[in-house]
Amino acid sequence: MNNQKQQRVSGILLHPTSLPSPYGIGDLGQAAYDFIDFLKAARQHLWQTLPLTPTGFGDSPYQSFSAFAGQPLLISPKHLVELGFLNESELSDCPTGDEELVDYGAIIPWKTKILNLAFSRFSECASSELFAEYETFIQKHSFWLEDYALYMSCKDMHEGREWLAWEAEYRTPTPETKASLKEFLQKDMNYYYFVQFIFYKEWFALKEYANKNEVKIIGDIPLFVSLDSADVWANQELFQLDSEGYPTVVAGVPPDYFSETGQLWGNPLYNWDRQKSDGYQWWISRVRHQLHLSDYLRIDHFRGLESYWAIPYGEETAINGEWIPGPGADLFTVIEDALGKNLPIIAEDLGIITPEVEALRDQFGFPGMRILQFGFDSEEESTFLPHQFTTPNCVCYTGTHDNNTTKGWYASASEYSRDKVRYYMNTDGYNIHWDFLRTCLGTIATYAIVPLQDVLGIGEEGRMNTPGIGVNNWAWRYKKHALSQGLAEGLARITRIYGR
Repeated sequence: MNNQKQQRVSGILLHPTSLPSPYGIGDLGQAAYDFIDFLKAARQHLWQTLPLTPTGFGDSPYQSFSAFAGQPLLISPKHLVELGFLNESELSDCPTGDEELVDYGAIIPWKTKILNLAFSRFSECASSELFAEYETFIQKHSFWLEDYALYMSCKDMHEGREWLAWEAEYRTPTPETKASLKEFLQKDMNYYYFVQFIFYKEWFALKEYANKNEVKIIGDIPLFVSLDSADVWANQELFQLDSEGYPTVVAGVPPDYFSETGQLWGNPLYNWDRQKSDGYQWWISRVRHQLHLSDYLRIDHFRGLESYWAIPYGEETAINGEWIPGPGADLFTVIEDALGKNLPIIAEDLGIITPEVEALRDQFGFPGMRILQFGFDSEEESTFLPHQFTTPNCVCYTGTHDNNTTKGWYASASEYSRDKVRYYMNTDGYNIHWDFLRTCLGTIATYAIVPLQDVLGIGEEGRMNTPGIGVNNWAWRYKKHALSQGLAEGLARITRIYGR
């Protein structure tokens, strides 16, 4: 991305699950459109989400059953009523719970139930035009959809267990076995086709509305994929697995800002030699697909493409790993050859970053990330402080989904850090979230992104994720009337002052 002549823009980080909804979890219904209206009124031109894929263990969007599929939980129940697949009364038993938190344990079975009910009526209620659209969708997305639907159908057969716990014939099926499985499980696969069709129909309608209102979407992909996924099961040769399918090494990061023992993610690592031998086709498909879903693409843990932390499978922490060279420039050269130059990719360049990682980022013109909170955590000089920004080709954040909210961070920060903030921003800290927001928008960074929690002044209770802790994450939601006209006007005024 050559951003030297890019217009300065700003936006908000908000995952759709955090939208208000009467159905227990944020979805792609009316509240999503209302949020875009708020962005427009507030002069914001970017909406950054977390990965939109189906969540697996711990409800994390960074541990998904597919790198290509959409999250069924984001489908709007109201839309299913509008399509004639459900009656309004059939939504009355929704376990709404706390309007500020998602109760995944309650909402997943309920949403699955209504999606199954809608699917059962699809063949009877769908118009010929909608059914034709459905068949076109299946054909267009067959390169990932068929394996995903088959994987999830097999997973259902095995009571939700990951594929390593299946019988050998299911775990590593031959082409003949796969063909017979597809025939045997066709009805089950059709359900997954239907769910994905509805998700994509809703998402592309929403994206079109956003773009018409001059709002662009920043999508997000984790560098690594989940072991419990259609991607690994259907492409085992592309990963570092043993003959039984178990990883030989897994992903993570060494001890860092977030954890003294590092982060043991457990994702299988890519077999980059094998990926290279077929021209990185899987990666080309992935990036092309994601850039169809969004206008920009943030690659989480970008540094792992220069070199990655390989941890022997079975280790209990991430301490005992080693750095292994990744594909580096070779991968992006091939992707550019396939998709074009100046790709709208954002590099998440946080953590242990070396000159080699920076060189890879800069070679392709990808903007990196600057997190304001990090600039005040140490007595040392920091590249995260605005006066150290050396190029506008970066994205400035007050914090990310992995950080505490700014208000929560300030409340728990050391007295040194709080004092440093007060001097730096010339503030008494009373409205610290607005101080950070104003500082973020005032930097030379071409892009400025603020989590909605920091716009609203939410404390630690609004934190989206705590790295290294596998429970009670990804649940925060904002209340329906939180996005007032006054808030939009205030944000618009600050945005205009800083030339965004």
